[in-house]
Amino acid sequence: MDMTPKEYQAYVKRMQKKSPLGKDMALAFVIGGLICVAGQAIGDGFRGAGLNTEDAGTATSVSLVFLSALLTGLGLYHRLARFGGAGTLVPITGFANAVVSPALDFKAEGFVTGMAAKMFVIAGPVIVYGTLASVVYGVVLWALG
Repeated sequence: MDMTPKEYQAYVKRMQKKSPLGKDMALAFVIGGLICVAGQAIGDGFRGAGLNTEDAGTATSVSLVFLSALLTGLGLYHRLARFGGAGTLVPITGFANAVVSPALDFKAEGFVTGMAAKMFVIAGPVIVYGTLASVVYGVVLWALG
């Protein structure tokens, strides 16, 4: 089948499945919200166990990262992400999934050239630009006194 680039683009556009935007946004909102509610419950549990607010926040973040990594390793986070879409990407759990998933996918390549090299393929730009933005923000705050 010989097509011009314009004909090919039209063909691809016709074949694409239309996404139910309203439904997808609602599911992302609900799933992301439920992850945050779970984080709040974990944090409340740590505070109830006697940790101060700062330590409880740290323990909550570590717990959410651990749970996300565990669910990714068990193949369950992918199912949740297919259902909840961007709602699973925005909280800290999505960042943990973005690190763990490539590490698991490429572990057969070896620890250095596989797992370690691919671990930050997705999360690396977030770290770089997040760090850069924090430096710029810090310089602006310092300059404004």
